[in-house]
Amino acid sequence: MLDQLNPLLILLIIVAYFATLIVISYFTGKDSDNENFFLAGRKSPWYVVAFGMIGASLSGVTFISVPGWVEGNKFSYMVMVFGYFFGYMFIAFVLMPMYYRLQLTSIYTYLEKRFGVVSYKTGSIFFLLSRTIGASFRLYLVALVLQEFVMNHFGVPFPLTVLGTIVLIWIYTFRGGIKTIIWTDTLQTLAMLVAVVLTIIFIGNKMDAGLGDMFSMVAQSENSQIFFFSDFLGDSKHFVKMFISGVFIAIVMTGLDQDMMQKNLSCRTLKDAQKNMITFSIVLIFVNLLFLAMGALLYIYAANVGLTIPEKTDLLYPTIALNHLPPIAGIVFIIGLVAAAYSSADSALTSLTTSFCVDILGFEKKNKSGEQTDIQSMKRTRTLVHIGFSILLFLVIMVFWFINDEAVIKQIFTVAGYTYGPLLGLYFFGFFTKQSVQDKWVWVVCLLAPILTFLLRWVFATYLGYNMSFELLLLNGLLTFVGLFFISFYDGEEAEKGFLGVDIVDNPYDTL
Repeated sequence: MLDQLNPLLILLIIVAYFATLIVISYFTGKDSDNENFFLAGRKSPWYVVAFGMIGASLSGVTFISVPGWVEGNKFSYMVMVFGYFFGYMFIAFVLMPMYYRLQLTSIYTYLEKRFGVVSYKTGSIFFLLSRTIGASFRLYLVALVLQEFVMNHFGVPFPLTVLGTIVLIWIYTFRGGIKTIIWTDTLQTLAMLVAVVLTIIFIGNKMDAGLGDMFSMVAQSENSQIFFFSDFLGDSKHFVKMFISGVFIAIVMTGLDQDMMQKNLSCRTLKDAQKNMITFSIVLIFVNLLFLAMGALLYIYAANVGLTIPEKTDLLYPTIALNHLPPIAGIVFIIGLVAAAYSSADSALTSLTTSFCVDILGFEKKNKSGEQTDIQSMKRTRTLVHIGFSILLFLVIMVFWFINDEAVIKQIFTVAGYTYGPLLGLYFFGFFTKQSVQDKWVWVVCLLAPILTFLLRWVFATYLGYNMSFELLLLNGLLTFVGLFFISFYDGEEAEKGFLGVDIVDNPYDTL
């Protein structure tokens, strides 16, 4: 596979890359306490956060999968990206004002203020489950690529490859936490974008095509179609489906996800965080367009040289980069892949640690209680939790490897996706009603909603021939919302507090 490349050189470059991350960690993690680990002392520059979030939102799976989607889905993914933009605006002007007014470390603390302790713990557990499975799945797929194209050459077994990468992630995140992630994400985003740009240049050189020629090739390609308006029920690429799904996916996967919001909450002020989100949402449109353009060029190049498209289209990008382009292209691909994979994995590990410490172990309440809390003891506990989630990620990846069935593994990942629906329902019920709920039954509603969603998906597919995809999130959230309504009641005293369950002056809509 690596005939054109020196595997030892690639390995040395990867080691040098991680060494750079560790150096960044050393300087950002000096004298790091819990506040710096969780929120970087709320002093992060907004523009650095905005740039780094690009890498965090585009995981290693996206790095190799989006270009491969082009043949089957054309450029329809851009419609979802346009939907993301409006979802990010909701986050910037509705969710963020609430999070900043309440001075939250974990965003799930809102659920306790609005509904009660059970709702709070339920929301947090759903996040922990979702992010653990999601992060493990993404690391697993990227580790497979690294194993096939690099590590097999050295005879390194897959478990050792995974263990080594997780240990490296732990090393550069355990001291500084989110304070380190803010800066390492910047480097990782830069590496990923440089890899894509250089790949496009190398493909152009191979086809003797300049920038203008490549632009014309992509524009004239049948794969460049963005908008699809026919067959609403049968076509998953339909404009309405893609756009609405994009809006709500952004709200849930970013605005209601501790992993992504923890970076935003580390900004100095609400206005800085809003500038970060607006800038990030605009830049992300062009970045995704760049990925799709590269995907179209990969297919054009494959057609020109008579290359058979791999059965798994995810392998198209690595196959061309490693076997058909100059050796430097393969090197920058590997670096870009590593950067894309670990920019999401490292922040996931940090957010899992934060959520467990704050939501499950109650770190903030211990600090606010006025008790003589041993700060060093809490720091040791945080370190142990960090180690624990590192081990958990490794074990889940090993389960995927043991199963060795792509269809089953993707089903497991899909199950993790179901768990975001209850978060959508919980938050929207809190925002758009003044009802209180019987808190002790909230976990039942949140457990039943995904199960009913799964059953309804099967019914629609079996009896109506309608295969639901991204709409599952909306259905799941709606079922949760309806379920909460059935266990709700009107509390006049609580209603006077407004949407947040706190004083009406803290209503997040005051800033609109």
